[in-house]
Amino acid sequence: MGRGQAERLMPLLDETLTEAGLGWNDLSAIGVGTGPGNFTGIRISVATARGLALALGIPAIGVTRFDTLAFGQPRPCITLVDAPRGQVYLQRFEESGAAPPKLSMLDEIDARSGYLNQRWIGSHAEECAARLSGVVSEPTLAGVEAIARIAANRIETNTTPPAPLYIRPADAAPARDAAPELLDDT
Repeated sequence: MGRGQAERLMPLLDETLTEAGLGWNDLSAIGVGTGPGNFTGIRISVATARGLALALGIPAIGVTRFDTLAFGQPRPCITLVDAPRGQVYLQRFEESGAAPPKLSMLDEIDARSGYLNQRWIGSHAEECAARLSGVVSEPTLAGVEAIARIAANRIETNTTPPAPLYIRPADAAPARDAAPELLDDT
């Protein structure tokens, strides 16, 4: 959605619960995608999940887009998410864990970076696999189902409220005008 995410989110959640024959009090946790993605959309979804979790007295569990792509995949693998201006966000998953996510120019992903013969999942996976003698894997589950399953697996160990995953700064620039002066009406 280009606009209106905040206005549409709660009615959409209500509709989803109704279709499932559930109410808010039937929930035991809330899973939420934390990005990377649209800055505004991620902030809205994370803030909503945290507010609902607080109001319902249940945990909110953040799940990255990288985690959803890597869910159920053999390790090692590399997940890719589209980024603006010919860039991609990527994260490498090994048996021992995951490397920190990073932002890279698509054409800079090469053999010198240790990317030969890898399993690729996500945006531009076909291109990277073809260029670097790799294999393409499709995500095991759709994003929403993967978020739910990953969150369910983390309920017992989750201790941190979800927060947006920002790998690069926002495109929006700070306001140039000075903040308005607040007048005391007393």
